[in-house]
Amino acid sequence: MDRRTFVGGAAGMALTGLAGCLGGGGSGAETNVGMVYALGGLGDEAFNDMAHAGIQRAEEELGIAYDNTEPTGQSEFGTFQSQFASSTDPNYDLIGCIGFAQRSALQENASEYPDQNFMLVDAELDADNVASYTFREHEGSFQVGHLAGLLSTREFSHEGTYSGTEKTFSSNPDEKVVGFVGGKENPLIKKFEAGFIAGVEHADSEIEVRTAYAGSWNDPGRGQEIAGSMYDEGADIVYHAAGATGGGVFNAAGERGRLAIGVDSDQSLSSDASHTIVASMVKHVDTAVFNAVQNVVNDEFQGGSTIALGLDDEGVEPVIGTEYEGEIPQDVLDALDSSRQAIQDGEIDVPTEPEN
Repeated sequence: MDRRTFVGGAAGMALTGLAGCLGGGGSGAETNVGMVYALGGLGDEAFNDMAHAGIQRAEEELGIAYDNTEPTGQSEFGTFQSQFASSTDPNYDLIGCIGFAQRSALQENASEYPDQNFMLVDAELDADNVASYTFREHEGSFQVGHLAGLLSTREFSHEGTYSGTEKTFSSNPDEKVVGFVGGKENPLIKKFEAGFIAGVEHADSEIEVRTAYAGSWNDPGRGQEIAGSMYDEGADIVYHAAGATGGGVFNAAGERGRLAIGVDSDQSLSSDASHTIVASMVKHVDTAVFNAVQNVVNDEFQGGSTIALGLDDEGVEPVIGTEYEGEIPQDVLDALDSSRQAIQDGEIDVPTEPEN
């Protein structure tokens, strides 16, 4: 498929497709998908990039074609959704709306284009032509909080590099402090915060969890400033749920020889500060995107339903950083297995909102 550009009508916006290519005769060779990403765009090494990995997998395995759009403001969501929906060359079999912030615009467009299939990630919309995918982020966040609490209260260190310099990245058992950095403050990110705090407390109720919000998904400098203050005030591990802003958390950890926890993808695989990333709370948006496309290819679109993914179906999971494989003490790993099972069995009820 050639690169295409649609010109928006009254809004005068350009919808530029970073197009995938038609596959070689796969079952989805005539299936076209339009992807409308969350603010922050591709290259965030987190939420959007995981969604992109899912559509790339669909292209490779199912032979579909796709186009991407990267809105730069809230007002563009509805425009890009409607441009895909009204397109006749090609007709889009599915439009992927990535991120809860698209719900309002999609509510209008789903009604305006009742014959168009949409998928919505991170929010629910009750419409026959919308398949909603949500995640139990609080469960995965509990697990990385449990890990942070267990490591924070013991001597733990890792030899690695940051910015070309050999460093030791370590915990600080003399200070019972860890941190959480969010992007924009909203109910979804509060689920990350709540789960993380509960997990830390499960490890040791005396550990203090400091939290702050950057107010942006794409401001690494602000993320670095916030996390730097947390580290300077005694935190030895900081978890972020802040999109591209989280890159600054890793830099702050690298400068100080401390530890960080990534989000959405295994960020240790893509970050230049991989030696700071002891683990990531992986949220399998890629699986949601792939499954939604596969359902369309198989004529099994799940419109009008909400699919919630958590620990029990590997929708979310803690993943040890690639530089830390084989270094996490076995008793810590065993404790994580136990808390995971307890969550799945209903013995641990993970909160979705912070207590304070």
